[in-house]
Amino acid sequence: MANTILTPTKILREALRILKNNLSFTAAVNQEYSPEFAVQGAKIGDTVYVRKPNRYTVTKSATLNTQDTTETSVGVKLTTQAHVGVNFSSQELTLDLDDFSKRILEPAMAELANEVDFDGTKLYQDVFNQVGTPGTTPASAGSILAVGQRMDEMAVPRDGRRYLTVNPAANASLVEGLSGFFNPQSAISRQFRNGSMGQNVLGFGDIAMDQNIRTHTVGNYGGTPLVNGAASEGDSTITSDGWSLSVTGLLKAGDVITVAGVYAVNPKNRQSTGELMQFVVTADVDSDAGGAASIPVSPTMYASGAYQNVSALPADNAAITVAGTAGTQYPINIGCHKDAFTLATADLLMPGGVDFAAREVYDGISMRIVRQYDINDDVFPCRIDILYGWKTVYPELACRLIG
Repeated sequence: MANTILTPTKILREALRILKNNLSFTAAVNQEYSPEFAVQGAKIGDTVYVRKPNRYTVTKSATLNTQDTTETSVGVKLTTQAHVGVNFSSQELTLDLDDFSKRILEPAMAELANEVDFDGTKLYQDVFNQVGTPGTTPASAGSILAVGQRMDEMAVPRDGRRYLTVNPAANASLVEGLSGFFNPQSAISRQFRNGSMGQNVLGFGDIAMDQNIRTHTVGNYGGTPLVNGAASEGDSTITSDGWSLSVTGLLKAGDVITVAGVYAVNPKNRQSTGELMQFVVTADVDSDAGGAASIPVSPTMYASGAYQNVSALPADNAAITVAGTAGTQYPINIGCHKDAFTLATADLLMPGGVDFAAREVYDGISMRIVRQYDINDDVFPCRIDILYGWKTVYPELACRLIG
């Protein structure tokens, strides 16, 4: 019986399946597909806008108290076009799909999935909630439960869509640390076979290992920092002094700080959680010759109203504390609800006059394959592309687990 020639559509569908199976952190987040960019003249850098839900306050009175509805959205820029380029011949297209997949697609898609995942884990820099002890690898149920507790305090839904992604060291320590923990026999068996925590563990739909978990280096801070001038409602900057003089890289984007007397509040009932509010530094900060520094932070501070997130605004001369030791590296494992982050992909234009081409969408991810004959070298260069962008949509739905 004659061999069946593999079509570009068959190849691409198999490539997408392999890509999805290789994604780790990405599997824990939303994937948004936007078909409107595959039109003539569309340029890389186009933006998808994701609408955020409205928030209101409750009035306990018979008198009507109306509130304005303010629609908010976040833009996801599709700035990254990544591809894997390979050569394969017409003869290789006569292989059965399994052989073609093992020889060509699996190694190619593993590299592409790794690149997408690695870009996504950088979003830890947007997350302000953090638990764990800097310099101590998470190794117990308490570490996992601490992430869940912080997410509970931030009113993150318990809807089965919470996920935790950890680095290899944390994965190994957690599997070992929980080996004597009461578990169903099937869960213990799975952990023994796979060497990973797996699904439905301590309130998380999945605890996955990912080699792409980032390591954060804390800024070279020093001194006795204090707030310099009380903050105002809606501020996203903390003015400060008392730092070491003229330090470049005093704080780094992704550093977490707290301010004395400023506590986090539950976003639903606006009660203090009893934990100091954590702010993440959004850009690198230097101190001046007098030890002063202006610190851009997230989230924006609100001490009242529908968006209240702190018990009080930072007061003048309140002490500032930086998490971790200056200049030290720590892995940042990531717990999140699926809605915390978004990977957006869009259709790329289909070129004409090529040997073959196809474009497919699978489970929220769009991919394109193009092959063309090169008469100069008698080869068939082929490229498999994805156009994508990452965005933190709800940082309050995520929590870092420092190691």
